[in-house]
Amino acid sequence: MQRRTLIRTAMAGLAAGSLPAFAQGGWPTGKAITYLVPFPAGGTTDVLGRIISQQLGTVLGTSVIIDNRGGAGGSVGSEIASRATPDGYTMLGGTISSHAINVSLYPKIGYDPIKSFAPVTLIGTNPVVLVVNQASPYKTLKDVLDASKAKAAAGGLSSASAGTGTSQHLALELLAYKSGVKFTHVPYKGSGPAIQDVIGGQVEMMFDTTVVAGPHIQSGKLRAIAVTSPKRIASLPDVPTVAESGLPGLSDFSVVSWQAIFVPTGTPAPVIDRMHKEIRTILAKPDMQEKLKGFGMEPADMTTAQIAAFQKVEVEKWAAVIKAANIKAE
Repeated sequence: MQRRTLIRTAMAGLAAGSLPAFAQGGWPTGKAITYLVPFPAGGTTDVLGRIISQQLGTVLGTSVIIDNRGGAGGSVGSEIASRATPDGYTMLGGTISSHAINVSLYPKIGYDPIKSFAPVTLIGTNPVVLVVNQASPYKTLKDVLDASKAKAAAGGLSSASAGTGTSQHLALELLAYKSGVKFTHVPYKGSGPAIQDVIGGQVEMMFDTTVVAGPHIQSGKLRAIAVTSPKRIASLPDVPTVAESGLPGLSDFSVVSWQAIFVPTGTPAPVIDRMHKEIRTILAKPDMQEKLKGFGMEPADMTTAQIAAFQKVEVEKWAAVIKAANIKAE
């Protein structure tokens, strides 16, 4: 018994001695931190990542560098992040797509949205808004559905998205499923290029977050048709919800996107705690709260345990939607 106790003590001492300096309070060491964004520049995750990383770098006294790795609705960049060394120097901007939807949409994504990552913070939630080009003849959701019905033989109206499996795509598929109207999905590698083609008239419509679509709605380049939240949002008070349309099958329509920050599983708890604390402090600043609300986002304040529970519910919810609507990855 005494021998086993000595062995265990020695092994514990070796383990403690082998821990990196940051696990003992020295993180960060000055090494640059990579904030991996699994979408191209210009999208919601990218915009939020750049705002947060600039302030986080100042607080931590080191550089926080954005690395855009778009593709497969956030799956490509997320897989890269999942394989990164869990040393506190890789962060990931996770979304409803990369960390709730894709696991049920794609046969193999190369990571487990729950097991491969540890949550750091939930930045906020926001609905998506259906938009069309300012020159479009469609002014209401009924106009959109009627026009798509009329073009059913050609596949219906074309609708862009930030990629297969994103909240933009799922909103479209849910609308098609509930209304019985067909649309042609046109996936892009991010919101930036997708919404530019809606503005340019190459694609007829798009569901997108208010972070990306909001400025174009305000400038008059896009017309907002409906928001997907249960209630109207403060940033677009004159835009009705999909449910308010009164159209058959849409009374309970709701799609709410979310943005979060994750790190690879195995990242030391002290590092996660420090990240959570500093990012929550940044997000709690009045100017940041106003920015989030200006984007149409509802600020969120959850513990890491609450985020994990929330994510689990989201994974199960979208698995059910994808199965019921028979949505397939393209």
